[in-house]
Amino acid sequence: MSTKDLKQAISSYTSQDLEQRKRWYSPAAEAYNKTRPRYPEKLIQRVVEIAQLSSNSKILEVGCGPGTATVALAQYGFSMICVEPNPDFYQLVQQNCASYPNVEIQNTSFEEWILETEKFDLVLAASSFHWIPLEVGYLKAANALRADGQLILLWNMELQPRYEVYQDLSEVYKVHAPSLARYEEREDQEESLRWLGQVVIDSGKFKELVSEQFECEVTYSVKDYLMLLSTYSPYLKLDSQSRDALFAGLREKIEQNYGGSLELSYLSAFHIARKH
Repeated sequence: MSTKDLKQAISSYTSQDLEQRKRWYSPAAEAYNKTRPRYPEKLIQRVVEIAQLSSNSKILEVGCGPGTATVALAQYGFSMICVEPNPDFYQLVQQNCASYPNVEIQNTSFEEWILETEKFDLVLAASSFHWIPLEVGYLKAANALRADGQLILLWNMELQPRYEVYQDLSEVYKVHAPSLARYEEREDQEESLRWLGQVVIDSGKFKELVSEQFECEVTYSVKDYLMLLSTYSPYLKLDSQSRDALFAGLREKIEQNYGGSLELSYLSAFHIARKH
């Protein structure tokens, strides 16, 4: 997604009313839990190292979803309060974190969460902070942090097949969903990540931005790949008839030409910044 497209997408997310945002992922909550990629262990280790986290660190996670990043950090024994407005994600993250007694899940939005001022060492958001209006998110995060506390944003960019595979699959898109036939070059994703980092600094609430990214590769069966696509917002917006036709065409193409699975790559990244 180009930076321009990313800005438009963020604007469309935050312009939705809060109740709509709370339930946006409900139709795909189980699919999201199963197929969205995890954050690589080396990225989590770097975050813990750079932020100098210890077993005494208190973390507030904003929009934890089904716990995609929560579990990875809970394994370190950190004390975590995680807010998640979506009722379906709330059920899933409770299940996924059931064995971590230091993790408390609250079924509320960050906007509605009752601010606990200067309580946390770290505010964490994993591919979720862009759902919160800018004028709310950074100010409230800064107010929740202790002096010298840190904001950590994790990002998994959209998974991409090889370009020649995309070209082949685009034939199906042109028939059923032309607007979704787009390919993200690595340079596009890197540009988007730079812009997201600059937003942190431009908020005026944080400084000393540190960023790193990792290129990841994963193989998905056709079933899981289509399930993954169903969790992305442009596909959630499609009417069911168009989506069913698109997925049937993609399934046939992937089974015939690629043996029923696809190799995909994506950038996984973090931004760490210190409270002003």
